[in-house]
Amino acid sequence: MVKIGIECHLQLNTRSKIFCGCSTKQVDDPNSNVCEVCCGFPGSKPVLNKEAFEKALKIATALNCKINKKTFFSRKSYFYPDLPKNFQITQYDFPIGINGSFSGVKIKRIHLEEDPGALIHKTSYCLVDYNRSGIPLVEIVTEPDFKDPKEVREFLKKLITDLSYLDVYDKKSEFALKADLNVSTTGAKVEIKNVTGLKDIEDALSYEIERQQKDAPKSNETRGWNSDKGITFLQRVKESEDDYGYITETDLPVIEISDNLVNKIKKDVPELSEEKTSRFTLQYQLRESDAKVLSSNKKLAHLFEEVAKKVDPDIAAKWIIRDLSNQLNYHKKTLDEANVKPGDMIDLLKLFEDKKITDNTAKEVMIKIITEKNFSPLKYIETNNLIMKSDTSQIEEWCKKAIEESSDAVESYKNGNEKSLNFLVGKIMELSNKTANPDVARKILVKFIKK
Repeated sequence: MVKIGIECHLQLNTRSKIFCGCSTKQVDDPNSNVCEVCCGFPGSKPVLNKEAFEKALKIATALNCKINKKTFFSRKSYFYPDLPKNFQITQYDFPIGINGSFSGVKIKRIHLEEDPGALIHKTSYCLVDYNRSGIPLVEIVTEPDFKDPKEVREFLKKLITDLSYLDVYDKKSEFALKADLNVSTTGAKVEIKNVTGLKDIEDALSYEIERQQKDAPKSNETRGWNSDKGITFLQRVKESEDDYGYITETDLPVIEISDNLVNKIKKDVPELSEEKTSRFTLQYQLRESDAKVLSSNKKLAHLFEEVAKKVDPDIAAKWIIRDLSNQLNYHKKTLDEANVKPGDMIDLLKLFEDKKITDNTAKEVMIKIITEKNFSPLKYIETNNLIMKSDTSQIEEWCKKAIEESSDAVESYKNGNEKSLNFLVGKIMELSNKTANPDVARKILVKFIKK
């Protein structure tokens, strides 16, 4: 029987480190963004970052945890070159939150801690960069509720989505999310340390399950993940919690969490993705699959709601999910990078809804909204004379010309090939610079061909 639990580490998007005033911005120059506190100099004293604490509390609240009214920090002792004090300041006995749940998975605990430095491995030696030392992390520990790697990946995707709604973690950092993966198939527990990226997490779990099923581990192990080779490798025999020798961090006080603070944080937790999906299906009568896609991205959901104030929600959803998202992916841009304004989308889709522009014109203009700066859909459509034409006499001229230039398609249609009519309509759209009303053109074509 496969049992999987994860310990997910998230880098909070605070301005400064957790116990000192050093910036959390990544810098290229090693050991330049440090001070006496994050380097563990003798006599230096940590001071807790209020912003980090409240963001951790917000995460615990959103994941339905019981909040411990009193919490304190401990020293987790171990000896490693990237840990300048030879202990990590973390929470152990009384974390911020316990006994939560998210997406059907039980959350054992949520606590706040500092990140160690980074080891830079060279061919024959190793360097230490302490710039990351003291970066604030929240650790989310689940119960072993997962049965297969795909469940873990889906859970983390949903978790990342909701954390983006909370605006609490630094998604731009390469260290934004990393996980320790606990896997057991026979009783002995194997922990795979510091795996980053959803694909690597799924691949590491898949490999480890297959490895254990072939050769059951005799004792608990700590392993690493080599993404290039697609294998886990033994690092050490897994230590127990007692090996860390937890003691209270006496340089930091016991923290009492008031009911007023808990209530304030609860009010600050916004509508999350599952709630938004439910509301979209009810309020806007969207299909659940479309509502899920829109709710999977905070900014996409906001854009949809702004556009749906002026445009039919079904039209808004289809164009945002289908064309806008596809074009953003094609051009490798985010909504922020493309600077897509709700007003531009409203101007474009209102014209489409009112049957003043064709589908092809709308697609053309959508691409320009994404790729061009200071672009005005209305001005472009007016300047290029792209308003859809339904004038019968003009469309008849285009139909006659299309029939004259495409005799093979005409004969194919007469012989029962309906797709040939689509070709002829496409020809008319080409002749009309995508402005002919395709429905009118189709009717006139059929009438002319059947004469």
